[in-house]
Amino acid sequence: MKFVASFSGGKDSVLALHEMAAAGHESVALLVMYQPEAGRSWVHGIGPQLLAAISDALEIPLLCCEADTENYNERMEWGLCQARQMGAEACVFGDIDTALHRQWDEARCAAAGLKAVLPLWGRDRLELVRRTLDLDYRCLIKCVRIGVLPESWLGEELCQAHVEQMLAMGVDACGENGEYHTVVVDGPLFHHPVLTINRGPVRLEYVVAADLTLAGNESP
Repeated sequence: MKFVASFSGGKDSVLALHEMAAAGHESVALLVMYQPEAGRSWVHGIGPQLLAAISDALEIPLLCCEADTENYNERMEWGLCQARQMGAEACVFGDIDTALHRQWDEARCAAAGLKAVLPLWGRDRLELVRRTLDLDYRCLIKCVRIGVLPESWLGEELCQAHVEQMLAMGVDACGENGEYHTVVVDGPLFHHPVLTINRGPVRLEYVVAADLTLAGNESP
């Protein structure tokens, strides 16, 4: 089956992509929702050059959809329609167990004439994050929720020690409640690693984010 991946760049969307590839399915594009005014992707806050480098390393075309809060659903559906024209029969999401998220995924796909596929759905959150690490995906901690996780973790590679610390703190180690987000820069699906530099923290309303950029592209 050919599919488009709803792609945040984080560990769950990459694991969903991995599971589909392992089952013999083919991704025609990485669909990324992008905030043009902010100059970065929604939620994970990845800049355009880093997104392009990740797409290149995965050897999967990038389908970037500019959207704001008012037209987000409409633009997502537009992107899904573009993917259908590229041969996609379905859209793959990395959602795990939040019913409202699944309902949203299925509504957007229905509007675009695609099937919604959620390969991680219903699986144990802790098992999923450990599987991602066991597969040797290199997941950099992109942002942490203020007052929940240490800002010193920003830019670090997520590891089992972080997982154990989060469990000890009573924090969901999968980050499904927005405790943290990642950007994946290497692993089994990558044809080469994406090298990055952390230019320091950026404080936003609820999170602090690492300003990750491509190595060799450190100037503002």
